[in-house]
Amino acid sequence: GGAPGLERGRAGAASRGPGSSCPLPTGAEEPGMEAEAQELPLGCGGGGGSPAAGRSPEGEECREPPQASVSNGGDEDSGRELVELKVIWNKNKYDVKFCLDSTGAELKQKIHSLTGLPPAMQKVMFKGLLPEEKTLREIKVTNGAKIMVVGSTINDVLAVNTPKEAAQQEVKAEENKKEPLCRQKQHRKVLDKGKPDDVMPSVKGVQERLPTVPLSGMYNKSGGKVRLTFKLEQDQLWIGTKERTEKLPMGSIKNVVSEPIEGHEDYHMMAFQLGPTEASYYWVYWVPTQYVDAIKDTVLGKWQYF
Repeated sequence: GGAPGLERGRAGAASRGPGSSCPLPTGAEEPGMEAEAQELPLGCGGGGGSPAAGRSPEGEECREPPQASVSNGGDEDSGRELVELKVIWNKNKYDVKFCLDSTGAELKQKIHSLTGLPPAMQKVMFKGLLPEEKTLREIKVTNGAKIMVVGSTINDVLAVNTPKEAAQQEVKAEENKKEPLCRQKQHRKVLDKGKPDDVMPSVKGVQERLPTVPLSGMYNKSGGKVRLTFKLEQDQLWIGTKERTEKLPMGSIKNVVSEPIEGHEDYHMMAFQLGPTEASYYWVYWVPTQYVDAIKDTVLGKWQYF
């Protein structure tokens, strides 16, 4: 009986030589060490003292790459100038450190990762709508700046979008049927007074962001002076006259329509639809043409067209 046992021992030693792990019927400690040795290359470079510890390196390996990627992220940011921002969306506040030389589009991606709000559905505001192509440095973002984000999930937009689109189509159809707005009697009454003496200068063929000061030097439908103030942090439009100031949530404004004034195409007449029908239009006259698109984008939000 001795010789076969010896033979088995030799065979076992020979099989271990090239790295095979054929188990031996005797000597339980040896295969234990061998199993451990096999585990090491898969783990993090350090084994345990027992076969059970041999399993832990695999678990550690799964946890380590994310830590590595976090530290790499820090390394990338070092050497680049960061700015601290307060991103405010849907009553939530996020403190964010972001590279000053990143663009508005890249900031939208960051906001997406924070809020889950797709970039196409974000209306991001810093002193007016944030331009996607410019860097934060170019638009003079400073430490502690508040970045306002307005936007809704896809489901919310689908629920809101349909009636607004229908309303816009109806308005367009009505406008096509009628003579130009500025020839209608109710508008002629105001336009015939001529430009207000303090009308703001207009710039033809240029689209500008909203200025930081209120838009003034305009008339309302009764011929009284009116000014528009865009309170982006409250997401409100303030319509002010000598008598009072109406504070309207942007979301309550159903539509914005405008038309160039005949003979003075560098100015528009514009209406904010405050209720379900045309009777609820609030008309404003002598709006400088360079601000028309910015007003529509700010009030309605580009995201509502997606």
